[in-house]
Amino acid sequence: MKSFKLFLLITGLLIFSKIDAQEKEFKGKIGTTLADSEEYWPDPVTAPEGAPNVLIWLIDDMGYGHSSAFGGLTPMPTIEKLANNGLRYNNFHTTALCSPSRAAIAAGRNHHNIGMGSHSLTAMGFPGYNAHPPESAKGFSEILKREGWSTMFIGKWDHTPQWESTFAGPFDRWPSGDGWEHFYGFMSGDMNNFNPIMWTDHTPMQPNYDQPGYHVNEDMADTAINWISMLKASDHKKPFCMFWATGAVHAPHQAPKNWVEKFKGKFSMGYDKARELILANQIEMGIVPKGTKLSPRDETIPAWETLNDQEKALYGRQMEAFAGQLAYTDYEFGRVLEYLEKIGELDNTVVIFTSDNGGSGEGGLHGTFNENGFFNGVPNIPYETNSQYINEWGNKVGVWHVTAGWTQAGNTPFQYYKQSAHRGGNADALVISWPKGIDKENNGQVREQYHHIIDIAPTILEAAGVEAPEVIDGVKQMPFDGVPMNYSFNKPKAKDTRNVQYYELFGNRAIYANGWTAVTLHRGKRPWVLNATGSIEDDKWELYNLKEDFSQSDDVADKYPEKLAELRALFKEEALKNNVLPIDGDVGPRLAKMQAQAAPQEKELVYWPPAAIRVHESVAPPVKNKSHELIAEMEIPASGADGMLVTAGGRTSGYALMILDNQLIYIYNYIGHRTVLMSSENVPVGKSELKMVFTKTGEFKGDAELFINGKSVGKVEIPKTIPATYSIEETFDVGQDTGSPIIEDTYAVPFKNTALQKLTVLVGE
Repeated sequence: MKSFKLFLLITGLLIFSKIDAQEKEFKGKIGTTLADSEEYWPDPVTAPEGAPNVLIWLIDDMGYGHSSAFGGLTPMPTIEKLANNGLRYNNFHTTALCSPSRAAIAAGRNHHNIGMGSHSLTAMGFPGYNAHPPESAKGFSEILKREGWSTMFIGKWDHTPQWESTFAGPFDRWPSGDGWEHFYGFMSGDMNNFNPIMWTDHTPMQPNYDQPGYHVNEDMADTAINWISMLKASDHKKPFCMFWATGAVHAPHQAPKNWVEKFKGKFSMGYDKARELILANQIEMGIVPKGTKLSPRDETIPAWETLNDQEKALYGRQMEAFAGQLAYTDYEFGRVLEYLEKIGELDNTVVIFTSDNGGSGEGGLHGTFNENGFFNGVPNIPYETNSQYINEWGNKVGVWHVTAGWTQAGNTPFQYYKQSAHRGGNADALVISWPKGIDKENNGQVREQYHHIIDIAPTILEAAGVEAPEVIDGVKQMPFDGVPMNYSFNKPKAKDTRNVQYYELFGNRAIYANGWTAVTLHRGKRPWVLNATGSIEDDKWELYNLKEDFSQSDDVADKYPEKLAELRALFKEEALKNNVLPIDGDVGPRLAKMQAQAAPQEKELVYWPPAAIRVHESVAPPVKNKSHELIAEMEIPASGADGMLVTAGGRTSGYALMILDNQLIYIYNYIGHRTVLMSSENVPVGKSELKMVFTKTGEFKGDAELFINGKSVGKVEIPKTIPATYSIEETFDVGQDTGSPIIEDTYAVPFKNTALQKLTVLVGE
């Protein structure tokens, strides 16, 4: 009784305190009647008068020298026009990888400081690597939302821990948890451009069903235009902040066929000559200083002239698909800008274009028809295999990735690639346009100040006239590590405000200080090698004077040992300050360990249709390298029950158990090599138990056997199974296939099976 009275007392106090707070906020008058009362309406939150819109295009895996706007050989007229009506920054840098850069651009803090020291797929249980940005690091979107902007995110969001990328959430680290009021995009590192797995806020969807000719770039541009149109119809004064994050030009390099064909034969000069042409363009445009040297070709990449005609044809075709995708994406972004111009909003829109890292070398020395080989320790798929797909390169069926030779050309004038701490990994094109904020006489100019992707957030807030709050929802906020770049908009020769910046990714490290960089390629490892031998202590450090050597071509470590020692000591200081420790470069084991950490621990997992779908691979049944059973309980009508029973992955790699033409079929896809097992008998009408039993016979191999009502109806050996991941994008689905077919043109997704009553997975050893 006493406790109940105490409850009433506490409840009453809470109620009265709430009423008291409301009365304090109310500035009208409440009388006995309406006649002796005065209404009061609190002022709505509105952005400052004349506040600008913000539009960011964060492209994926585009190198410094890919775009024609920075001397590249692929025309990007939209970005050229944007740069000619704004500014090019030639000394801008990122973290050298997608997840960290995407978290850092939003938060304005160094990536290790917010738990994003590497990709969320390779998270570790340490503060700098746990993929859990703290509540004390809210970014520009959360701030602008609270100050009266409409916030919209379209496209790639891949820094949520993968085990949280499901319908169950939690959603703290989704766009909605980071200040974005509207979200339409994909929760993965890449996706099939013709067949993307998308989300609208927290609801999964498949936009390409029954839409011949669908491509995600057009969809994203349409969505951007529609959202802006809806906003301005509802409140024409309200500014927007939109993040437009394309899957392009990350693999798969896919574009409508006519866009790929535009570039037929355009790269026959080869990647060595292309590097020379790009550098000449960059010098002429003032993108790089006169006298800039071309960094040496990576010694692991063969000279173009040593390739045979067949290799040249394949690698040229790979670049045609890449260029087609890049040019097509530029076209679609151009439609968004044209709409803004049409409605009179472009002049007061801060438009920012940059990449999340340098061009990707993950295609290896031959390129690849299936990038998933890289994630499973098979990065250098041989020419003989890739060449079978030369006429299909760029279409919907592959996870196409260009050869590293062409990637280094795209990173001209620098050496190395995405993931490295050299400038080929972290130096990126940056264009900023804002007609109302940048004086016309500055249009088309190049800015040489040294900046980093963490500087974008404070730049946006300063342009918006908004100060970052010290406290958000009761949580004291970390100060920005970034500094605003606005000082340089109308002052070409303004002194740099960023004098020091560290870099670390998978053991690759660098430190910049006042024009000097010290850098090391951990164990000499290229990005197409997941693991390599050697220790951090054995890594060779290089030293470059960027004031004299823009392209990092002349290592002067032996000439200035004291300067190198000074910078290495500074790196240690920055590492301690920014949660960089512990440093680890073994990507493969981290990926496997993280998946094991997140995976269900039960030995029996039960799934019930009709919507047991979009289960992220990390929290799906952990059947890799284990004996297991897939058991389907059916109620099959006389008309049959064709459809998917269970699948994980798809055209990249994975498995599927289905009924097709009344036969029970199991398919295992190992990086494009498929094993197909078909039942010797048809499935019967009525109640049935259909089962696939996988018996492990060795490391990552085993036998698959099919059973219908306890009777064996087929058996086959599977010589190789996937060690790490079936797909970066596709999920585990029961009763339908929400991704791509495991064998192309065998069935049409979603291939629903309405006769499935229950699916049980038994996980063995």
